[in-house]
Amino acid sequence: MIKQQEFTLTPRRRGFHLVTEEIIRNLPPLPPTGLLHLFIKHTSAGLTINENADPDVQTDMEAIFNHLVKEREPYYQHTCEGDDDMPAHAKATLSGTSLTIPITNGR
Repeated sequence: MIKQQEFTLTPRRRGFHLVTEEIIRNLPPLPPTGLLHLFIKHTSAGLTINENADPDVQTDMEAIFNHLVKEREPYYQHTCEGDDDMPAHAKATLSGTSLTIPITNGR
């Protein structure tokens, strides 16, 4: 069974955010087994799977990405949308824009 469901996530400030519950609320009932493929259309946002028991993970992931991809680098040519725009595109490329997640027991 293949089904496509499109929805819009609530806008958030930049950073790492938990979106699992919002995604689940927007999905149709899942089959007992299969694959869930998630794709984010926004060109400066990405998707990752990480621990959510400790909020320090989100803070640390943002710090790591900000260390790897700095704002206001002199070699950036795409600067017309603000200091954080080109870094956001690079960070989305590093994290990826899609995930494929196995469905087991309808979850």
